[in-house]
Amino acid sequence: MTPDEALAELEALGTEKQRELNRRWGAGDDQFGVKLGDIRAIAKRINTDHELALHLWASGNVDARFLAILVLRPKALSADELDAMVRSERFTRVADWLNAYVVRKHPDREQLRVVWLTDDDAMAARSGWDLTAQRAAKDPDGLDVSGLLDRLERDMGEAPEPAQWTMNSTLVEIGIHFPEHRQRAIEIGERLGVYSDYPDRKGCISPFAPIWITEMVGRAEVEAGIRAG
Repeated sequence: MTPDEALAELEALGTEKQRELNRRWGAGDDQFGVKLGDIRAIAKRINTDHELALHLWASGNVDARFLAILVLRPKALSADELDAMVRSERFTRVADWLNAYVVRKHPDREQLRVVWLTDDDAMAARSGWDLTAQRAAKDPDGLDVSGLLDRLERDMGEAPEPAQWTMNSTLVEIGIHFPEHRQRAIEIGERLGVYSDYPDRKGCISPFAPIWITEMVGRAEVEAGIRAG
């Protein structure tokens, strides 16, 4: 599939309803408005095509970038190329796909994480804190948890929204996975009040850290009790 063919297929699948939904989430006008399920179906047909992915990403189109993320090879990107991709995207839904499907799989993710944590670019910081949340949950060895809590307590309340979201995720993962730091994580969340007034969504846990931590710890305790029984 050529870049022009991919863009034409995406354009044909776009709807105004999806474009408006994307706008409410923060997307700009360079989009076709394709449902994510339809984008996944195209990606499944393509499988992997790194060169196509680079062309699609360079287009700047929202839907093309979603597709690019699914068909590129993370390990084929240099650290500098990935850094440029992270900084070039301002729509957080695309950025989160990039983090989930590419950044977390990149061989240089730890080096990039350290750099991004102190970066003034909000999207680079979003990626850095996303990687930190992942480490807190899955690979905590060597992680300076007390130092991270100090930074979160100092900076999260005034952080730009893109970075604040994944900073909050890091606070939550620390509270869930580090019992010795749980009370402090909850107290930081209560003191800062980040997302304390977030709208309720049916079937979703509040992103307010004290609620999120308490809910997830409670679920884990119930599951542990069931297994023990």
